Amino acid sequence: MTRDLHNGMLSSAGHAEFGLRERVKELTCLYGIMEAAVRPGTALEELLNNIVNLLPPAMQHPEIAVGRLNLDQHSYTTKNFRESPLQLAADIIVSGRRRGNVEVAYLEEKPGIESGIFLKEEQSLIAAVANHVALIVERRQAESDRSRLQHQLQHADRLATIGQLAAGVAHELNEPLANILGFAQLAKKSPGLAAQTEQDIAKIVASALHAREVIRKLLTFARQMPPTKTQIQLNKVVEDGLYFLESRCIKQGVRLICRLSPDLPDITADATQLQQVLVNLMVNALHAMPNGGRLTVTTLAGDSHVLLGVEDTGIGMTEEVKSKLFTPFFTTKDVGQGTGLGLAVVHGIVTSHGGAIHVESETGQGTRFEIKLPLMEAEEI
Repeated sequence: MTRDLHNGMLSSAGHAEFGLRERVKELTCLYGIMEAAVRPGTALEELLNNIVNLLPPAMQHPEIAVGRLNLDQHSYTTKNFRESPLQLAADIIVSGRRRGNVEVAYLEEKPGIESGIFLKEEQSLIAAVANHVALIVERRQAESDRSRLQHQLQHADRLATIGQLAAGVAHELNEPLANILGFAQLAKKSPGLAAQTEQDIAKIVASALHAREVIRKLLTFARQMPPTKTQIQLNKVVEDGLYFLESRCIKQGVRLICRLSPDLPDITADATQLQQVLVNLMVNALHAMPNGGRLTVTTLAGDSHVLLGVEDTGIGMTEEVKSKLFTPFFTTKDVGQGTGLGLAVVHGIVTSHGGAIHVESETGQGTRFEIKLPLMEAEEI
């Protein structure tokens, strides 16, 4: 080392003492980082703050040294940090991508410090610190990914349990419900019924039919009713579905716009289930526009798929509602107005067809559902 300290050259003994002292400071810094990294329950922000405060004491002149750690648009600095031309930095590389850097700087020049020059040991230290930070970030990401996957597995397990329960309940209810509906229809044919009695029986029949529809949805959600797939035209499915809802749109003051691509190729799908998808999405859209609005249904052809779009100008959804959108039995409707199965069924049907759903929504601005259905089944691709 050829550094002039205290206006004189270092003796061999002084040189060794100086090197040892600097090495102790570097090792103390690295040990402090490792100790902070393994401390349980420490948030990443707190850990990075601890790391950056370990940098100045490890420098040759700690009394005028400052540090900064930049990671993903966030900066962690020591007290009184400011920019300086006397700076040393090392990049933080995580999984081959630069995520930030570690910086140390001297706030003033001192005898023996040349502008921009740091000891080789200090350069190695900053590089080592940047590497340690990268490893810490990678480990925290792995822990976060593992936790998220565990949550998803638990959620999937709960859904499977709910599906099994729903299927069991639906099968148990089918027989007594069929009896209620059958006897009510027989009673309705009895001669000499009073007008009020006929009305009451009609309500029984309507309620039984509604309950049967709920059971059908439960069975679809539980995957107890496999799709019957044939070559179909999506435009024909849409036209048939719109037939049932056009009058409701008119009554509710909703303008229905239909834009169907004329050159749509055939797809392999269950027409009845896709019609159920369309009707569920349109009914949800109508619920979101109690004071009228515009409902747009579109079809388009892609390279390997066809697209069905349903867009409304209704109340929209918050991010919290969007995150729970396809969760069975989740509903924002009042008690008695929704089962919370509609969109869960939609998701199940689209998934069983090898398709995907994309949702865009903003509170007060409306919602758009886009469903992509493959031209061929997965096993044919």
